[in-house]
Amino acid sequence: MPRHKTPSADTCPVARSLDVIGDRWILLVIRDAFDGIQRFGDFQRSLGVARNILSDRLRRLVEAGVLRARPASDGSAYQEYVLTAMGRGLFPVVVALRQWGERHLFENGERHSLLVHKHSRKPVPFMAPRGQKGMVLSAEQTEVQKVP
Repeated sequence: MPRHKTPSADTCPVARSLDVIGDRWILLVIRDAFDGIQRFGDFQRSLGVARNILSDRLRRLVEAGVLRARPASDGSAYQEYVLTAMGRGLFPVVVALRQWGERHLFENGERHSLLVHKHSRKPVPFMAPRGQKGMVLSAEQTEVQKVP
């Protein structure tokens, strides 16, 4: 499924990940799938995307193993798209994007959707990489070990 094979994609997990999910519509389809949307028409209504673009992104996500297409659970002639284990593994990525957007792209007091824990109804705590002893790590405290 890689669409933009870059030299760094051979050894860089970020580049490989972007080859699969580095598209606005793909990330929004994944977001909607986490929100429970499964049918083509529902994705289209939610996103306002052209049918051909949505069809292409759903196909790409199925080919990559992020979504699985299956017959509709209600027995109708429709197909449903459900997250695979690989797709569900993107949940922290979507949460991190959401939290970054909340912190940097909204003015103080500006209304936006909120991700909450279903049972406590409290906002999901801010996600951050942590070291072995639980301390939050900054970028300056990490380094990438390049492949020789």
